Amino acid sequence: MKLPQFVRWATGIRWQFKVFIPIIGVLTLSITAIYAVLRSQEIRGVQWTLFAAVCFAIILCFVLLSVLLVLIERPLEELMQTIAKVRGGDLTARVDFAKRVDDVGRLGQQFNEMIQQLDENRRLIEELHKREMARAEHLATLGELAAGLAHEIRNPLAGIAGVVDIMSKELPPNSSSRAVIGEVHREILHIQAILNDLLSYSRPRPPSFHAANLNTTVEQAVELSRQQVRTKPIQVKFEPVPNLPPVEHDPALIQQVILNLILNGIQAISGTGEVLVAIFPDHDSVIVQVSDTGRGISVEALPKIFKPFFTTRSEGTGLGLSLANSIVQSHGGRIEVASTQGKGTQFKVSLPLQHPKKTR
Repeated sequence: MKLPQFVRWATGIRWQFKVFIPIIGVLTLSITAIYAVLRSQEIRGVQWTLFAAVCFAIILCFVLLSVLLVLIERPLEELMQTIAKVRGGDLTARVDFAKRVDDVGRLGQQFNEMIQQLDENRRLIEELHKREMARAEHLATLGELAAGLAHEIRNPLAGIAGVVDIMSKELPPNSSSRAVIGEVHREILHIQAILNDLLSYSRPRPPSFHAANLNTTVEQAVELSRQQVRTKPIQVKFEPVPNLPPVEHDPALIQQVILNLILNGIQAISGTGEVLVAIFPDHDSVIVQVSDTGRGISVEALPKIFKPFFTTRSEGTGLGLSLANSIVQSHGGRIEVASTQGKGTQFKVSLPLQHPKKTR
């Protein structure tokens, strides 16, 4: 709503003049009343008495203005100048009127304390930033080293696997060494899985975003996981959401995330159990929930499950959940986990309908 012209003009008047408006009004009314009383009483020298009253009013206004200039105007000017310095990045600026012992001085003290706290927070943030940058450079170096080592190890490992296969074919059918060869072959596959996860973690593929049906992406991961439980009394159920709007995501990477969560749930179940995968909208995002009836995760291990190389299984690589978390974060989403030992674990993958522009 547009303000009237008079109101807009009044808001632009400096505060000193606004202070004098009611004072002048009161003095004018007082002088008028005094003049009326003097005339009604027929007192001589009305003009001189009125003149004296006007002079007194003028002197009073001048004294009041001087007091206001000293007590209010100068601190305000200093405060505005200091704020301008702080806005320019100078957090060493302070106001001098904080030395006063009145309310204005206490205001100055609180202002100086606030600026000092801002200065300390900035120094802390800069220190943390330096540490994080150093840590990031350290991790990047380790990632390059790990990727190089993985490449160097894979080739000899492939040769060892070939030799083991040849040895297993040349052994007699009733040889006791066949059990050892089988164990060696399983360990080789385990090492290869670790190397593959390590390469994926150290050199992740950037997401290729496009609008796609998230129901289809998750359903493909569910179908792949069902191949793992054909001979087990474990059910993998899927509950899609109808009329789901297209979600901007990389179907291959999100499928990898959901498949990893489902397989973790399957491996946590000993005997009969169930893994339920459900999708439901949540404002401007979509949540994929993976729940299992497995053994659950301990309270001590729960905060560590997304850290690289942390695993509670002897056959795990400890990189699956860390890689899944990185993929979800690259989509502008997040993973939440809740677990109760003996009852199961629940993962919630939240993905925005449209990924943030900064991830493009």
